[in-house]
Amino acid sequence: MEDWKQLVRNSVNTPEKLASIFDVDLEEMRRVHEVFPIRINPYYLSLIEKPGDPIWRQVVPDPKELVRTGVEEDDPLHEEDDSKVPNVTHRYPDRALFYVNYMCPIYCRFCTRKRKVGDPGSIPDGSIEMGLQYLREHTEVRDVIISGGDPLMLTDRKIEYVVGGLRAIEHIEIIRIGTRVPVTLPQRITPELCQILKKHHPFYINTHFNHPREITPETTEACARLADAGIPLGNQCVLLRGVNDDSTVMAELMKKLLKIRVKPYYIYQADLVYGTDHFRTSVKKGLEIVAALRGHISGLGVPHYVIDAPGGGGKIALIPNSIVSFDDEEIKLRNYEGNVYGYPSMPFYDEDW
Repeated sequence: MEDWKQLVRNSVNTPEKLASIFDVDLEEMRRVHEVFPIRINPYYLSLIEKPGDPIWRQVVPDPKELVRTGVEEDDPLHEEDDSKVPNVTHRYPDRALFYVNYMCPIYCRFCTRKRKVGDPGSIPDGSIEMGLQYLREHTEVRDVIISGGDPLMLTDRKIEYVVGGLRAIEHIEIIRIGTRVPVTLPQRITPELCQILKKHHPFYINTHFNHPREITPETTEACARLADAGIPLGNQCVLLRGVNDDSTVMAELMKKLLKIRVKPYYIYQADLVYGTDHFRTSVKKGLEIVAALRGHISGLGVPHYVIDAPGGGGKIALIPNSIVSFDDEEIKLRNYEGNVYGYPSMPFYDEDW
């Protein structure tokens, strides 16, 4: 059996297994597990240094997940409302999200799709072919994001079927995969998998590092294999209380990502998902972190800070307050040090002269 499959097979996936390793309240773990299942593979488990640390918080259940605050929803982004067929979310005119797998190497406690991940029923029989047929018929779609669960937890044969099926659709120009596998199960990034993916360029991968300690020799090797296969890599992290809500931690993460050829792409404000309120920070905190990054690390390392608008409104970018004033004559701008500079609002040369 391949190394990655053995790691998956040996995952901690019951409260009893978790309690045999850590001093946790077994009954509390059982209560949470009934609603939101546990999965931690041995590799990611090995990154935990102590209870409550940034790795622990991402994967070990917390009773706070069962608290309803009144502002959270099971599907806050209303993905199902934008799905005309099961598992294809078509919100933007030229892009669609294709949900192809319910499994992940770990079950992140802050997951946007907590309602679906770990549930085999979220992938009805025939839904993959139904999704491919929908995408064949909708010629306005030029960009498809393959998501889950985690698409790279599928077998090589199934990945070839899905990605090859998309590449055979003439109007689809760009194929992307959203995956935490390079972070949480880097052993899955095999030479054989890379050979499959590189056949289908232009092809992109967005992965999901949240903390500098997730960048290890194993994840570095996995990302190198993908980059060497010609696949551009981006990172989409989530701003999480007690994990990365600190400008020093975030700056370290962005610098390390660039060293392993992963371009910081997004910092997401945590979605209003039931069971995740204890992870959410203030929006002000996110703006402070982005302001601390600008000017202090390379522009390559400064991601967009975005909120995925509740109700299916799509991604909205937020930036720190850099505009001091704005009129027809001049815009006054504040730089990363807080100094104010003037810049002409309009060009001096006018075509109508």
